Amino acid sequence: MKLPESILRPVKLIRGGMHLDHQKNTAECETVIMPTPSTVYIPLSQHIGAPANPIVKKGDNVFVGTLIGEAGGFVSAPVHSSVSGTVADVKDLTIGNGTLQKYIIIESDGKMEKDPELKPFEIKSFSDLAEAAKQCGLVGLGGAGFPTHVKLSPSKDVEIDTLIINAAECEPYITSDYRECVEGLKDVIEGVYLIKEKLGIKKVVIGVESNKPRAIELLMQVAADHRDADDSVKIMKLPSKYPQGAEKVIIYSATGRKLPAGKLPSDVGCIVMNVTSVATLYRFITTGMPLVSKRITVDGTAVSEPKNLLVPIGTPIKEILDFVGVDMENVDRVLMGGPMMGNPVVSCESVLEKRNNAILAMRDKKPQPQTACIRCGRCADTCPMSLYPAMVETALRTGNKESLNSLNTNYCMECGCCSYVCPAKRPLTQVMRTAKAEIRRQSK
Repeated sequence: MKLPESILRPVKLIRGGMHLDHQKNTAECETVIMPTPSTVYIPLSQHIGAPANPIVKKGDNVFVGTLIGEAGGFVSAPVHSSVSGTVADVKDLTIGNGTLQKYIIIESDGKMEKDPELKPFEIKSFSDLAEAAKQCGLVGLGGAGFPTHVKLSPSKDVEIDTLIINAAECEPYITSDYRECVEGLKDVIEGVYLIKEKLGIKKVVIGVESNKPRAIELLMQVAADHRDADDSVKIMKLPSKYPQGAEKVIIYSATGRKLPAGKLPSDVGCIVMNVTSVATLYRFITTGMPLVSKRITVDGTAVSEPKNLLVPIGTPIKEILDFVGVDMENVDRVLMGGPMMGNPVVSCESVLEKRNNAILAMRDKKPQPQTACIRCGRCADTCPMSLYPAMVETALRTGNKESLNSLNTNYCMECGCCSYVCPAKRPLTQVMRTAKAEIRRQSK
C-alpha cells in the first residue's frame, strides 16, 4: 500500500552561510536552442583528472555525438563532437584561462546530423550504469567536472545507503537546473529510479531550496511514482541559504554526516548527483546521444534580455553573448558560473565546456577600496565550514606552515562567503585558494 507523501526537513543545518538576493530572472524562461556555430573548439580537458586523448585528425568527417577523444585514464572522461562537419585541426591553444591545452577544432556543415552508429545503451547490471556514464562523457555539470562514472564505481568495501539528488541551485541568477526540473521532468523521474535500482540504494533524497515551490511540486511526482511503494524516495525542502547546494553542505543537510577533507561522498555512504546529470544519463541510455550540449543561463547586470539556452559544447562565449544581444562595450567582466563561485573569463574567445551552467555578463559597481582587517570576525561567522579565513590570511602572509594545517584550511570549499561579507574588502576567498595551493606544494 502506498504510504502518504511528506516533505522532509533537513536532518542538520550548517552554521554560517548567507541569505542572498537570488535574482532568478530566467526561472520562467523556456530554453531556447542556439543556432549552430560555424566553428566549435572542443577542449580535451573539461573535467577533473587526465585529459582525453584525441582519436581524430585534420580532415576527418564527424557527426553530432561522434567520439573524438578517449578517456585518458580512470579519472577522465571521453569527449564527443557537438556538431556535424569536418575536423579543421587538432592543436594546443591558450584560449580560455590562458593555460595551454589541446583542442579539437571542428568546422560545422550546419546540418547537425547525428552519428548513425549511436544507439540506446542496455543496462543489465551495476557496472553497466557506470560504463554508460563513462561512454556518455558525463561529468559534474555544475561544479568542478568530476567524472560521473567514478562516482558510480565506489569501493566494494564501502556501503552506499543514500542517493542525494542535488536540485538546490543556490547561486544567484542560475536557473538551468530548475528548467531541467520543468522541461525534463520525465527524464529526471526515470533516471532516479534507474540509478536507485541498479545501485541497490535504500534511500533517495531530492534536495530543493524552499524558494522553488514549482520545482518542489513537480519533483513530488518522483516521490509519488508507483515504483516508490516503500516510500524510500523523498523530497527535502532545504533553507534558501547560500551555499546550500555545495556537496559537503547538502550531504550534511540530508544525512547529518560530515564529509572529511579529501574524501569522496561514498566514504560517508552517499552518492551525490546533480539533477541535470541524472536526466542526461537517462537520455544517453535511451537514445545513445552523449553529452554534446549544455543548457546554460545567460544573465547578469549587463544583459538586457536574459535567457536559458541550449548550446553546443565548444561554442565561443563571444558568440553566445552576441546571440542574446549583449553590448560588450557595457560589460566590465564576464563570469563562467555564478557570482559567488564562478570563474572570471580571461577572454571571450573562451568556449563553453561540459561543466559550465551559466555565463554572467556584469557591469560592475564602483569598486570599494581594500583596507586592513578590522578583526570583526564576520568571515568566521559566515563560513559554513567553521573556518577562520582572517587567521589563514595571517598565517599565509607570515609563512606559518603549521598554522595553515591546524586551521583546517583544506576544508575550505571556496564558496566566497568570507569575501562577500568582509567590510575591509579583503580578497579572502583568493587567500584561502592560495593557502590550499601552498599546503599542496608543501606536501610534495
